Amino acid sequence: MHALSLPIAIAYALALVSGTLGIIQLAGLGAIRATYFRMGYPAKAYRLIGAVELLAACLLAIPSVRPLGVAIAAAVNFIAVVLLLKNRKYLWASPGMAVIAALPFVFVY
Repeated sequence: MHALSLPIAIAYALALVSGTLGIIQLAGLGAIRATYFRMGYPAKAYRLIGAVELLAACLLAIPSVRPLGVAIAAAVNFIAVVLLLKNRKYLWASPGMAVIAALPFVFVY
């Protein structure tokens, strides 16, 4: 059995976070829909973002396509952080920044 290295553990943790966020986005809770509406985004944008988050989570969990998962997760989180900062939601942007900061550690060997 292989030992669980730190980069693999980080990849799985990021997959768990992305998967959880994807499910929450896809659920489309009232607060999420209201936030998208207040920020002026299309009514069903949360579904697209949730699907992309789930895709990133799946790709992060599979070693052979993990680099693609990192790229998708980085893009989604970067866009989310920029949009949150643009809308002056500084505290809400910090978890996305933490995820972006953790993504390169998946490649440390």
